Amino acid sequence: MPNTPPATVAASSLPSPASGHAGGVSNDEFRAAMSRLSSGVVLVTAQEPPLDPDDPRAPLGEDAGMTATAFMSVSLDPPLVLVSLRSGSRMDDLLTEQPLWAVSVLSESQRHIAGRFAMRGRISDRLLFEDIPYSRGEASGAPLVGGALATLECSTEQRVDAGDHTLVIGRVLTARVPSAEGGPLMYFRGRYRHLG
Repeated sequence: MPNTPPATVAASSLPSPASGHAGGVSNDEFRAAMSRLSSGVVLVTAQEPPLDPDDPRAPLGEDAGMTATAFMSVSLDPPLVLVSLRSGSRMDDLLTEQPLWAVSVLSESQRHIAGRFAMRGRISDRLLFEDIPYSRGEASGAPLVGGALATLECSTEQRVDAGDHTLVIGRVLTARVPSAEGGPLMYFRGRYRHLG
């Protein structure tokens, strides 16, 4: 049988570009499709570097926290994880200067924490942490949420610009499973949910 060229698709049968995307998918279409992918919910935290790193008596910077659903393991050897941060967000800016950060895997009973740290135009992070039980990570100094299903402390290995987000790959310095109670907090179709 002779080789036949692959069928070509008429340009008129392709979806028309929407919202300026050359691929033809609109922001709303992409968002709707990706909302069908369930994901776990984590709180990413870091502590700002001291105001004067050369002075051991200088006050430490403020704690910062951010809810993330785009978080995954990358490698077992070495242990690496990845979190996606909105470019120019406070956490993105902070992790350009602070290589140490932490992740608390939130339980289904910690929906209020996820919602609090996901708010736009929110109050200062200092007030957001005020009534949340947490301890400080030994390796990172970042807050680790009490009652989390697991906690990890990380050191940034690589940052990758990806569209309107930054992918931060971190080497895991510590990994703990402080709580075996309850199920994970999930995010699906734009809402926090639990397994069951």
